[in-house]
This record gives sequence, C-alpha cells and structure tokens, in this order.
Amino acid sequence: MQIYPDTLVRSFHFLALFLAAFFSATVHAAPLPAPPQLSAKSYLLIDNISGEVLAEKNPDGRIEPASLTKLMTAYLVASEIKRGTLTEADPAIISEYAQSMPGSRMFVEAGKSVSIGELLRGLIVQSGNDASVALAEHVAASEPGFVSMMNRMAESLGMANTHFTNASGLPDPDHYTTARDLSIIARRMIQDFPEHYKLYSQKSYTFNDIEQNNRNKLLWRDASVDGMKTGHTQAAGYCLVASAVRDDMRLISIVLGTGSDKTRMAETQRLLNYGFRFFQTKRIYEAGEVVQTARIWMGKSEEILLGVEEDLYVTLPRDAFESLHSQIELSSYIKAPARIGQEFGRSVLTADDKIISEVPLLALQKVEEAGVFRRMKHSILRYFQ
Repeated sequence: MQIYPDTLVRSFHFLALFLAAFFSATVHAAPLPAPPQLSAKSYLLIDNISGEVLAEKNPDGRIEPASLTKLMTAYLVASEIKRGTLTEADPAIISEYAQSMPGSRMFVEAGKSVSIGELLRGLIVQSGNDASVALAEHVAASEPGFVSMMNRMAESLGMANTHFTNASGLPDPDHYTTARDLSIIARRMIQDFPEHYKLYSQKSYTFNDIEQNNRNKLLWRDASVDGMKTGHTQAAGYCLVASAVRDDMRLISIVLGTGSDKTRMAETQRLLNYGFRFFQTKRIYEAGEVVQTARIWMGKSEEILLGVEEDLYVTLPRDAFESLHSQIELSSYIKAPARIGQEFGRSVLTADDKIISEVPLLALQKVEEAGVFRRMKHSILRYFQ
C-alpha cells in the first residue's frame, strides 16, 4: 500500500493533537495533603508576610501561656526603646521582689544595677522571671502598672482572647491567651522590631558568671529556625512559638500543650516542614506599581494610573500559582478632579475559581479638573458612547 506524504503529515499532526489533549486532561496539580495531626492541645501555622493560615487546630482555645508571656514583655520594652523613653544602656536597680521570683531566673541580685540590654537578654535567652519583673518595674514603676500596659497593648494589637496578670507567665487562673493571639504578638515582634528579634536566635547568655542555654533546642537542630520562645507549666504543658526562614519565606508556628520538651520540638519541626514543603509566598503587586491605566473624564489628563497602597503578598499551595488570575473591576465613571489615594476600582485575585484576595485600586497621581471647553467635549463624547 502506498502512503502519500500529505497523508503522513496529517497523521502525525493528529497524533500530536491527541497526545496534547490526553496529557492536558490527565495531568493535574498534585492534591494538597492534609496538615499533620500533632500531639498538642492547639497549634497554628501562618506565613509571616501574608498572615495566611496554613494549618490549625483549636487556634482560639484558651490556654495558660507560661513563659510565652515574655513575648509581650519583650515587645513592650522594645516599644519603649523605640519611643526613646529608655535605652539598652540605661541601668535598672533590682528590687528584692524581682530577685525573689521563682522558676527560671537570670540570677540578678537585689540592690545592684543591671542594664536594660542585659535584662532583655536574660528575659529572652534565659527566660528569667526575675528579669521580667525587673524590666516591668523599671518601665512602669511596678509590675501591676506594667501589666496594665500589657493588656492595653494586647487590645490594640487585636489579641481579643488574651489577659495578663503578671509579666513573667507564672500561673494564674486569669492569665490566659490563645494560639491565634500568640501568632499576632510573634508576627509583630518580627516585623516591628527586627533588631530586637535577633536576640531570639542567641543560643546562650552568661550573666553573673552563670551561662545558660536558650531553651529553644530547634536553634541547634534546624539552621532555618531563628526564634522564638518556649513555655512550660504543669497546666500549660510544653509550648513553643517558633519561626524559620527558607528560600525567603518566613513561617511562624505555635504549638501548645504537648507532653514533653522532646515532643514540642518534634511537632514544631513537622509543622514547619509541612508549610515549607507545600506552600509558597509571592509578591503579586508592589506598592506604587501601575496595575491599570483607566479612562478619566472631565480632567486635564484623559488617563489615570491606578495601583495599590502596600505590597500585596499571597500564600498558596505551590501548584496553585499556575491558576492565579487577576480580574480588574473599575468604577463605571471615573471623573476629575481625582486625588492621590482615591479608590477607583479593585483587583480580584482568584485561583482554582476561588477568591483569594481583593485589593482596592487607588489613584497614583493627581488629575485636576479640565477647563470648560474640554468638559463640554467630554460630556458630548459620553452622551454618544
């Protein structure tokens, strides 16, 4: 049988189309596996930049924070340093009350002067209850006064299910928080005070000729982990707030109420590995970037540039970015005068037909109202359109 060249070409073309259709129909993104089920009372995993929740269990369940309380104590001290009301070099006189604190200590001595910087390291690295009280008394003249500041700050940050009764985390029935609220203060410490956050990666600190290691053993086990804080009481169990960076992506994990130090480390590691393995964070829009050029009527310019006020980051399963789509929705009639920052539309981001984020599109430039003749011209054009 004779095969003609054009028939052969058509056959190969058909075969190519068939294979393309077959693979496009059968090759799909791998399904996202379920998060690991941890041996903990509650846990939460979020992306630091986007705030997206990647895994959770009972994130709003009330727990006793133990030494995780010191995240707020350190945040308040860093806030006062930023305000200029104190410096790390300032001396603090240690009271007998501060020295008498039970539990973990940095071993300060009553009547002696210790710098704020030393107390911060004793607070963060050594988890010193005595350092907590010494800082509280120096900042607010008394621990109760400092606790009032802690609760006001918690409210202002949106920590709706948190209440403090002391600066160190000693047990008290009215001293409580949640995994979600702890993620708020951890995220704010990292973002607001990056220089002070570096203290959380310090593996040991020596004061009064006593060297103590950081209780966060993940600092030795995982090079990507650079903070944050452990906590333990009989009621709270073993708890850990941790943060790690891999490939420019920072995650924050909160694991609360495990049965041992070993378990809280292992479960935190599992949670972080899950997040880094299956998720990715990307910047979609940059602040000030032109997202859309729109028609503006009655203005000296006939176009206006629209963009976003802040960088927009999105965290998605790694394969989901292939389906990420932006739908631009503009106001039906954009009219001058227009001021910078005025909203004229929005960008709706979807992935796999689900709305991921909606961000307003704002004017990046000022457009003044045109003269009477241009406005008349625009009125006629709009009438016929």
